[in-house]
Amino acid sequence: MDQKTFALLAGVIFALVALVHLLRIYMGWPAVIGGWTVPMWVSWLGLVVAGGLAYFGISLATRGPR
Repeated sequence: MDQKTFALLAGVIFALVALVHLLRIYMGWPAVIGGWTVPMWVSWLGLVVAGGLAYFGISLATRGPR
């Protein structure tokens, strides 16, 4: 697998993770891990981080030859 394919695949996976965080925020889904209720601010943080990584991965993959 070359670097562009890897960057694109990683970007798409991070975009899907960001989408799940966005859906949790919008739909108000609860998240419970081992009896601990995950606060909603964790999804806001996850949305920003995963969205940023998705942006950088996809932009790196679509960058033209140097």
